[in-house]
Amino acid sequence: MSTLTIRTDSAVERALEELTREGMSRSEAARAAILEAERAHRRARLRAEAEALRDDPEDSAAARALAAEMDDVRAW
Repeated sequence: MSTLTIRTDSAVERALEELTREGMSRSEAARAAILEAERAHRRARLRAEAEALRDDPEDSAAARALAAEMDDVRAW
């Protein structure tokens, strides 16, 4: 495991105090925050990609065509 050194300000110190009040170490709090930030970043990227696809007229037309084709197949 590697080491990360950061500078904190008063807001970060207050947040760390809150997170460590019930026994979580500062290192655990930092690791949890970094992992949560990465998950939020990934969700934001996926959301942006989904919105781009939703707003793409060619992709929407292809989806409608595929749905119509599947309806035709289902009729059999």
